[in-house]
Amino acid sequence: MALPDINDRVAKAAAKAGRTPAEVKLIAVSKVQPDARVDAVLSEGHRVFGENRVQEAQGKWPGFRERFDGIELHLIGPLQSNKARVAMELFDCIHTVDRRKIAATIARLADELGRCPELFIQVNTGEEPQKAGCLPSEVDGFVAECRMLSLPVKGLMCIPPVEEEPSLHFALLARMAARNGLDGLSMGMSADFERAIALGATHIRVGSAIFGERVSQAS
Repeated sequence: MALPDINDRVAKAAAKAGRTPAEVKLIAVSKVQPDARVDAVLSEGHRVFGENRVQEAQGKWPGFRERFDGIELHLIGPLQSNKARVAMELFDCIHTVDRRKIAATIARLADELGRCPELFIQVNTGEEPQKAGCLPSEVDGFVAECRMLSLPVKGLMCIPPVEEEPSLHFALLARMAARNGLDGLSMGMSADFERAIALGATHIRVGSAIFGERVSQAS
C-alpha cells in the first residue's frame, strides 16, 4: 500500500515550502476503486476520501461509515442540481461549485436542511471548452454572488490542462483566491501534488498513487 509513501512525500514537500504537513489535507480519491482497496486504506487510518459521482458514493459510503468513525467525504466531480440534496446530505465538502444555478440550489437546500457542506468554486483555469468550472474572468463576481447567498465558500479548485505546466495554473488559482480573501486551494493530483503544495495547496486529490490504477467497476 502506497499511503505511507504519499504521506512522506507530502511532509517533505510541505517542509521544503516552509509549511507543515497539517496545512495540507490529503484526499484519497476512491472513485471506481474496489471496496477492498478502500477498506485497506481505511484500515491504515486514513479518513479523508474523494468521490466523483454522487450515485457511486451513495452506494459505497454508508456501509463504510457504519464500520469506521470519522470519515470525511469530498465530492470532486460535477454536481447536477437534481443530485444536490443527496450530495449535501452525504458529503462534507463539495469542490465543484461552478455556476449560478447550482449555487442557488445549494443555498435553498442549505436553508431547508439547516446545514451546508464546505464549498470550493471550481475554476477552469485553462479556459477549456470541454471542462467544467467558471472562467478566471468570472471568479470575483461568482465569489461575491455565493457570499450574498451566505454560502460557506472555503476556496477555489482547479484541474489544469494535461498538456500544460500545472504550476502556472496553481499560481493563477492562488492569486485569485488571495484576491478574494479565500484560504482554501484544492489543487494537485497524483502526478503534480508536490508542485501544488509548493504553491500553497491546502487540499490535494490523490488517487492512483495511493490505490493503484483504477479498475472498470467497483466491487
